[in-house]
Amino acid sequence: MRHALDAINQTASFNRWAGFEVVHAGNGEAELSMLWRADDMGQYAGFLHAGLIGGLLDTACGFAAATTSGRVLASHFSVNCLAPAVGRRFVARGRVIKAGRRQVFAAAELFAEPEGGGQLKLVATGNAVLVPVEEAASKPPAPADVKSGA
Repeated sequence: MRHALDAINQTASFNRWAGFEVVHAGNGEAELSMLWRADDMGQYAGFLHAGLIGGLLDTACGFAAATTSGRVLASHFSVNCLAPAVGRRFVARGRVIKAGRRQVFAAAELFAEPEGGGQLKLVATGNAVLVPVEEAASKPPAPADVKSGA
């Protein structure tokens, strides 16, 4: 499953730009890693930007859900920033809370690894409701004929 999610991860230009790496995926869980880049990932005070925090948590939830339910899309997502996100590397761990036929509930935690290594620090959490979707057709359907008048 990890290799399949690696391939999906590489199709997302945001994930490629940010450097998201799939570390683990299977059995309703997923773990991502991302290295800090001071030049283009920080907000005004130098912490990891909340947009990237949300991106990591969202992707961890989505990839965890994909291990149980196939292709999914988020229908709701929330983020809780608990502490300034400062570190040399960030680790997002997602897990499925409940997988149903129409909705998958998932949660994730984001940890920061300090410079020089050491114990990971919890900096944010997130929750997502995801919707399983059918695989996209290889080509879009032809537009329907529209007749005017009656």
